[in-house]
Amino acid sequence: MMAWHSPETSGKLATFRATNVTEVLDMADELAGFAERLRTLRKQRNLSQTELGQQAGLHYTHIGRFERGLSRPGSDTLKRLADALGVTGDYLLDGVEDDAAKAKFSDRELLKQFQEVEQLPEADKLVVKTLLDAFLTKKQIQALVR
Repeated sequence: MMAWHSPETSGKLATFRATNVTEVLDMADELAGFAERLRTLRKQRNLSQTELGQQAGLHYTHIGRFERGLSRPGSDTLKRLADALGVTGDYLLDGVEDDAAKAKFSDRELLKQFQEVEQLPEADKLVVKTLLDAFLTKKQIQALVR
């Protein structure tokens, strides 16, 4: 913290936090990474800025500003963008990609179903996993027979 006396503060001590240059550069790098990931994901999904904006409930000009690195979305906007693109907010901001939630999950309905299953009690999840495993095993056997 730094202190400063100013005539505008009636002689009271004004304090402010000095931001060092490396902090500013780190923030710029993070913003550039976010902008690039947003643009890349939008293009991978063959969406225009207008279409992504409609899916996320934003005006296309906001999408353009985010993609150019001129601004960073708030938490609610970030969640809406992540949902529209089928990724996590962590992935958009930091590039953190969990193996359990890949950024290239293209079937939105299936993704939503998996997210709903994730909220079920463990016993119900086990039933879904067993059914899915049986179905996939059947498909693999059918492929081998052909």
